[in-house]
Amino acid sequence: MTTPALAPVTGRARIDVLDILRGIAILGIFFMNIPYMGQNSILVQENIRAIGWTLADRWTWAVIEVLAEGTQRGLLEMLFGAGMMVLTTKAMLPDGPVAIADLYYRRNLWLLAFGLFDVFCLLWVGDILHIYALAALFLFPFRKLAAHWLVVIGMSFALATVAMGAGEYLDRTAMIAKVERAQARQHAGQPLSVPDRETLKAWQTKLESIRGNDAQKKAAQEEDAARRPGASFIAYASLMWSEWFGLQGKGFTVAFVIEAFCAMLIGVALWKWQIMQGGRSTAFYLGMMLLSYGIGTTIRVIGVTEIFAFAPIPKTIWMTEEFGRLAMTLGHIALVNLAVKTAIGTAILAPFKAAGRMAFSLYFMQQFLALYVLFAPFGLGLYGRFGWAELSAIAAAIVIGQLIFANIYMRVFVAGPLEWLWRSLAYVRWQPLLRRRGDLPVTIQEHAPIVA
Repeated sequence: MTTPALAPVTGRARIDVLDILRGIAILGIFFMNIPYMGQNSILVQENIRAIGWTLADRWTWAVIEVLAEGTQRGLLEMLFGAGMMVLTTKAMLPDGPVAIADLYYRRNLWLLAFGLFDVFCLLWVGDILHIYALAALFLFPFRKLAAHWLVVIGMSFALATVAMGAGEYLDRTAMIAKVERAQARQHAGQPLSVPDRETLKAWQTKLESIRGNDAQKKAAQEEDAARRPGASFIAYASLMWSEWFGLQGKGFTVAFVIEAFCAMLIGVALWKWQIMQGGRSTAFYLGMMLLSYGIGTTIRVIGVTEIFAFAPIPKTIWMTEEFGRLAMTLGHIALVNLAVKTAIGTAILAPFKAAGRMAFSLYFMQQFLALYVLFAPFGLGLYGRFGWAELSAIAAAIVIGQLIFANIYMRVFVAGPLEWLWRSLAYVRWQPLLRRRGDLPVTIQEHAPIVA
């Protein structure tokens, strides 16, 4: 008995819809990342009005928050789960070679290395590659689990966020009740107890936090000093590294690995149900899209309304945020699969196939352009100059450029440069890079799946 040779899946062995979804996700994620790259990250997180709050800024922030925030990450996570199924299909056979498991773990260990390079060399604090690599290391043993159990486990993170959010909601509701009682006694001229004074002080702190307190301003000034034109590379890099290590102290990587792992499990289930790869009917995708968008937009519009109050009120989005993210992500998957069932939809989305086939390279290109060219203190020095709408316009221009570049590049090469390097390292042999005569161009329909 001979062992099948292991090699990347290419040519007719791909499914276009997966490449389209990946292309949309990797280009779309730049709209969420660029505010942290081009503006003060403290203000972006803590005081969204501080970087610009014109009518265009408000609409830009709200539209991205409702339609896109977290969903591009969700698409990549679910595609990662589907990709694991593609890669490990032979391992699920009774005589499946151990070499496939070996390849799977080697690929993800190299992905971890690329992710750490993104953090420490390209200086991207929000890198997702090392998070996906760590999550994927736990994914392999779940490949044979029934789809419904995968969903049950996959939804555990969302349920946990509901529990944590509900606790925060109840605490804030109780705090407001205490504040109202203390303020009533204060207005009546009654003496305040020590708990009353502590409650009012805590409430004042929350009010100041929304407007920007002294601690936020100091942290923002320190970041500005390291990122303004003229700052040294050492100061710039040290800031980025310290921010990343600071996030680790807050459990950032652990939380996002759990989130990614759970979404990957859902992606595996969607693959087993033939949903991810376009195997269901038009009516199914239409119903899935309407239901998912109905749930997701409702949750998120309510959340935006609560945030726009700019007051320390209890917010339902604390409980529903992850459900909203997953719902919108599923809506995007349904919409794309629905679109590619039509000639018009296929024509409109076809350019994203090339982007999806070199998504790894495009992701790194985004980091380099933003953090080393546009907004670096030693680059064009555009840091801190633009608000939400302008940053999104810059992102749109870069994304369009990347889309054009990818379609030209993929007519000559079979893989992006980093995809080629990753595959070569994973398979421990150099892979072909130039497209050979007779290879299918990226615009031709192809038929089986691969991720990355």
